[in-house]
Amino acid sequence: MSNRIPVGVLGATGMVGQNFIRLLSSHPWFEVAYVAASPTSAGKTYAQAVAGRWQMATPIPEAVAKLVVEDAGNVEAAKGRCALVFSAVDLDKKAIAALELAYAAAGFAVVSNNSAHRGTPDVPMIIPEVNPEHLDVIAAQRKARGWTTGCLAVKSNCSIQSYMTPVWALMKAGYRPKRMILTTLQAVSGAGYPGVPSLDMVDNIVPYIGGEEEKSEVEPLKVFGRVENGVIVPDSTITISAHCNRVPVVDGHTACVSLEFDGAKPALEEIVPIWRAFSAVPQELGLPMAPKQPIIYSDEANRPQPRKDRDLDKAMAVVVGRLRTCNVFDIRFVGLHHNTVRGASGGAILTAELMKARGLIG
Repeated sequence: MSNRIPVGVLGATGMVGQNFIRLLSSHPWFEVAYVAASPTSAGKTYAQAVAGRWQMATPIPEAVAKLVVEDAGNVEAAKGRCALVFSAVDLDKKAIAALELAYAAAGFAVVSNNSAHRGTPDVPMIIPEVNPEHLDVIAAQRKARGWTTGCLAVKSNCSIQSYMTPVWALMKAGYRPKRMILTTLQAVSGAGYPGVPSLDMVDNIVPYIGGEEEKSEVEPLKVFGRVENGVIVPDSTITISAHCNRVPVVDGHTACVSLEFDGAKPALEEIVPIWRAFSAVPQELGLPMAPKQPIIYSDEANRPQPRKDRDLDKAMAVVVGRLRTCNVFDIRFVGLHHNTVRGASGGAILTAELMKARGLIG
């Protein structure tokens, strides 16, 4: 082992878990030392457990391929082997919630890709460029739950990240959103593997993704909220209406957004410079997974496009285009991000980096 922090991946054999393994393979701060999955995978080497279903474009990292997969439900097996666990387990919501609390209670820092604790008031739901101060709630979380080194943070739903940073940049410039209508065009990789049947997606669009519209309308309010008395109070001043669709794109979630402001509204010529100049805590700290430019604006009339833009700046940037006036609200634009990197594993790793930088991970 090196002097990097040993980390574990729960649900390591799934699509999100594989992305964690890939992205962490050369990470300067973290080193995968523990992998866990379902009981059917337990006891096999990682290479054996993902044989025939490794979906990444790069080979399985050699060091991880040799690790023996443990049962994710056996918290004791992780003790002494890692300090931080990334959660990507595929269980029912109650089981995930209980399992993540068990790991935190056992002293692990837990960063979850799952939705089970996104609504828990003392669990921060982090988009590092938007609400890093929400990590302050962890002190109260530990005190209330009797934890010392253990803690729990989650990342938001992947679909909301195509537009949250651009909207936040305008909020930081003094322009408050009042109402937002958005239509998401979500890639098939968001459904995991094997995911959506091909006969549903070829030559087709599916205008329904279970739970996505509700998440898209509620989660931004928590991210934009404030820490008060040891919990996070959602922002109740914004109303969001969402339409979520599955489209035949492999990677890259797109959002078409119409935005109305409360009070002062920016002129169109102000907005792009605000977006291009935007920088936040991850950039100031030089965190390894942080994009150098969190918002990239494309002047081309037909951009952003998933195939051409999803991989920009380590696949961690939000790419925005088609800014124009809206006939119903004030402005409209299109946002795009890489859903399995920025929206999932990469976003969770960036959150963990921020936690380490703030002394929350030993």
